[in-house]
Amino acid sequence: MENQTTSTKQIALTYGLILGFLSIAFAVVMYALGKHLEGGTLNSVVSLLLNIGFIVFSLRAFKTANGGMLSLSEALKTGIAVALIGAILSLIYTYIFMSFIEPNFMDQVLELQQTKMLEKNPNISDEQLEAMASMSKKFSSPTIILAIGLVWSLFLGFIISLIAGLIMKKAPEQTY
Repeated sequence: MENQTTSTKQIALTYGLILGFLSIAFAVVMYALGKHLEGGTLNSVVSLLLNIGFIVFSLRAFKTANGGMLSLSEALKTGIAVALIGAILSLIYTYIFMSFIEPNFMDQVLELQQTKMLEKNPNISDEQLEAMASMSKKFSSPTIILAIGLVWSLFLGFIISLIAGLIMKKAPEQTY
């Protein structure tokens, strides 16, 4: 049992670090290309694919390292640990980015959102626009963003691990 725990930690650390560093690399590329304000579908799809890929690869590595055996609880533990490690690295970068590299990032995002809102709905009143801006500003502090990011990553890691674990699980055969 101790070997499995060690194996879980090693595998989760390896795949979580790779996930985190690739997430950071993607964010840096988006920033270098000037696409960091747009976010949207591309960021979501790439993030989802990275999470699915590295959680599934980690579960496959765990299963291989343990003689083809993988329980649902080990799949959940490994997958959530991968998501947590990847999220911590990515969120550290996000904090550094928002605090030091691009301190007015959230102001730029909020301004872009207002512009898009006016394009979609030119008849929106100034009061409505101001109310939306005020609400958006409440949820745009680094602390809130980091907390939401961590919770979202853990939730996503749980769902991916659950689905992959149910598909990949294999218990040892019982002899009577």
